[in-house]
Amino acid sequence: MVITKSIDTLIEDVYGLFSDGVEEPSQELLDALGADIAQTVGRRLKEAATARKSGGLRMSNIGRPERQLYYETYGVDGGPDPEVLRPQTLIMFLFGDVWESILLYLARESGHEVSHEQAEVTLNGVLGHLDAKIDGVTVDVKSASPYAVKKFKDRSITEDDPFGYMEQLAGYSEALGKTDGAFWAVQKVTGDLTLCKFDWEELETYKVSERIDYLREVLAAPEPPDRCYTDVPEGASGNRKLDVGCRYCAFKMHCWSDANDGIGLRTFIYSDGPRHFTHVEKEPRTQEVTF
Repeated sequence: MVITKSIDTLIEDVYGLFSDGVEEPSQELLDALGADIAQTVGRRLKEAATARKSGGLRMSNIGRPERQLYYETYGVDGGPDPEVLRPQTLIMFLFGDVWESILLYLARESGHEVSHEQAEVTLNGVLGHLDAKIDGVTVDVKSASPYAVKKFKDRSITEDDPFGYMEQLAGYSEALGKTDGAFWAVQKVTGDLTLCKFDWEELETYKVSERIDYLREVLAAPEPPDRCYTDVPEGASGNRKLDVGCRYCAFKMHCWSDANDGIGLRTFIYSDGPRHFTHVEKEPRTQEVTF
């Protein structure tokens, strides 16, 4: 009789690999892991050397704000050019890819069924490549900060989702036959694992096919829609900064070119990375950088 594991024991089983040890790890799985990581690093380096236009709808961006998608599709006319991602940010993205490879290897090594890795799917004419299915559940693997992983633990990702992860997961699940879905997240600092599951009835409420139709109308308009987010206070200083949803957008300098009374965004370096201010009431006591 074939015993099939459930995704409900995934984290327990992966932890068990390290608490109990594995006398003979599968060499076949280890070889595949090494090849996958090598391919991922090479792909990321090639992408960094190639000027790529990222416009158009994809499964990975259908949950993003409309104005950002508009600029990704058509670019900007006048004002600051789109921001080029810093090497540090690209390395962070690479680490996320490597975490994905490692976690899927550990799922297999612990006896779970992993399939559909990077499988191409189509929904309402939009293409995407999902991370994997584990034990029949559509899974999106995330490496996350302590703040971000909390949203998977308490399921507040359904209410605070600036990067559109829910629509992305719902789209993959619908394209694969209306499966259940889950985020499998690793906390980058501590290594804690979190599984955030959704049944199809929950994912269905995102009506991804209808959203795709709506986004096509938005992109067909002659002008971009309103800003995606308002700015937010920076403590009690009176300063205001970009919302986290704007932080990694390549078009933030253009979109907020009227900030600081027409000067544009002012950027200061902090220990956790740059912060972009829309209004400076009290000069931050840290280095300012210009672009």
